[in-house]
Amino acid sequence: MKWGQQALLWPNRKASRLVACRPHRWHIQEMGPETNTADVPALLLLHGAGGATHSWRDLMPLLARNHRVIALDLPGQGFTHLGTKQRSGLPQMAEDVAALAAQEDWRFTAIIGHSAGAALALKLTDLLDPRPRAVIGLNAALESFPGPAAWAFPVMAKMLALNPMVPSVFAASAGTTAAVRSLINSTGSTLDEPGIALYRAAISDAEHVEGALTMMAQWDLEGLQAALPGITVPTLLIAADNDKAVPPETSDRAAGKLADATVMHLPELGHLAHEEAPERIARIVEEFVARQSGSAAA
Repeated sequence: MKWGQQALLWPNRKASRLVACRPHRWHIQEMGPETNTADVPALLLLHGAGGATHSWRDLMPLLARNHRVIALDLPGQGFTHLGTKQRSGLPQMAEDVAALAAQEDWRFTAIIGHSAGAALALKLTDLLDPRPRAVIGLNAALESFPGPAAWAFPVMAKMLALNPMVPSVFAASAGTTAAVRSLINSTGSTLDEPGIALYRAAISDAEHVEGALTMMAQWDLEGLQAALPGITVPTLLIAADNDKAVPPETSDRAAGKLADATVMHLPELGHLAHEEAPERIARIVEEFVARQSGSAAA
């Protein structure tokens, strides 16, 4: 997405800035106290594939009452310019986010990741210095698609990403209000009209669509799956029972592999639970972060 007319409509736009950190030009939003100390814990928010910082529009200000909060658009999505298409896989993206954090001197108490962003959050635990004290996964996408889709979907995404016409055609056809509302509803979530409008702005942008397809084409969770038992950072997996995009059982299985993980099931909410019930998610996040920070202090 180009930093122009769309930016005027973007939520929390006063918190936005653009930062160059090779190979990408990142769109970042920051809220809360400016100092980054142990007394002012910093939280990192990572959206899922096809999302952007707008998905944190209501949750971010709530968390910023007591925390420094940093959200970013992943490479090629939202307003972050993808510097090279070869850096959209999970290991490469984690390395680039870690490099950005080092450049900006960010120190995170916790990372909150939604969907594919949760996989990125867990991958980052071995790359950030110091390591975060907690990871929170919201409807964490930590498994490959079942059955034949496990190999068919990445191949299809790669073919679509390589075709220069596909992003534009998809953006034109899927970027209507009716199509976006149908897509959101298919995830088990219900959003208000402003929320639908923001997803329409993203999905109708060919550059954003290309970035999402490129990420999907390169995404491989095999390495992360093998590494789960060795991840010791305390992790909370929040699973919405009405999620139609990522089965809630995915969180249960992942928790069984992680060294220190808890699962919390939320009834009636869907894949975009943090957009449907931001106050509830904020309370859960703050309580878990407080417990882990207290444990670390002790």
